[in-house]
Amino acid sequence: MARRGRKKGRPVSGWVIFDKPKGMGSTEAVSKIKWLFNAEKAGHAGTLDPLASGMLPIALGEATKTVPYVMDGTKVYRFTVTWGEERSTDDLEGEPTRTSAKRPTRTEIEAILPGYTGVIMQIPPQFSAIKIDGERAYDLAREGEKVDIPAREVEIDRLEIIDFPDENRTEFEVECSKGTYVRSLARDMGRELGCYGHISELRRIEVAPFVEEDLVTLEELEEAWPPLPPRDEEGAAIEPAPQRDFSALDALLIDTGAALECLPQIALNDDQAQRVRLGNPVILRGRDAPLDADEACATARGKLLAIGYIEHGQFKPKRVFSGN
Repeated sequence: MARRGRKKGRPVSGWVIFDKPKGMGSTEAVSKIKWLFNAEKAGHAGTLDPLASGMLPIALGEATKTVPYVMDGTKVYRFTVTWGEERSTDDLEGEPTRTSAKRPTRTEIEAILPGYTGVIMQIPPQFSAIKIDGERAYDLAREGEKVDIPAREVEIDRLEIIDFPDENRTEFEVECSKGTYVRSLARDMGRELGCYGHISELRRIEVAPFVEEDLVTLEELEEAWPPLPPRDEEGAAIEPAPQRDFSALDALLIDTGAALECLPQIALNDDQAQRVRLGNPVILRGRDAPLDADEACATARGKLLAIGYIEHGQFKPKRVFSGN
């Protein structure tokens, strides 16, 4: 039997709530964070376009098991629509496709906002990651094909004007569900107002359960980063290499369990925790113990232990976490 290769990096776990700068892709951001933390494993909870800035939650180690719960969380964006021009990508990157000399008033814009809140049907942009017959829409669009993307249901809890700097631009804030395209909002509002429009600024400020105060910048991460061990003139490591101190960098992590605030929390004692670590169910005792729950998470000594479900007063683990 072939031997497994040794994992590269540290077994560090937790969430980096990265304030992604404009111009950096989401995959590039994950690679950068993984390298800075020298982590074994990393992944992100929801792509953010290179032209957008703001919150990109990045999971390290065991936190990657909780990514789906963050991806399903409500998002908050601040964005600027520039009126008078619709573009092929519905943002600054594309070519103009329609223009208008008309400019909407604040009153006109406010009048249409109720139509974009609640559960609505939305057609994603031509340049999007939606798959059409197995191919990404943006790949087809780059080849010059115009594809019919079916409308899909999204939920918008809140859409409001936050600034009206001049007749050409309006700044909004939107709170919305997973799968909402803010670029589509700009396109559709522009069409309804008869003036056309596209996104000229886009920033994500919340991905539930994380908030703007959790953001950490690349500069802050690099400042806390421990330098690599010194090397000689030929590039060889100098022995013995000093131990790198990642404590300042690790202090910027948010605990893995923070991603599961949406689930019922079950605190286990040491004996129960040991049974769950072995994959066994445990009986939940106490007057307030829930009898049933489709999903719940168990903690031991304040640390996330497992995700599972509760059935007939028993917690049954589905995914167990190693110690962080």
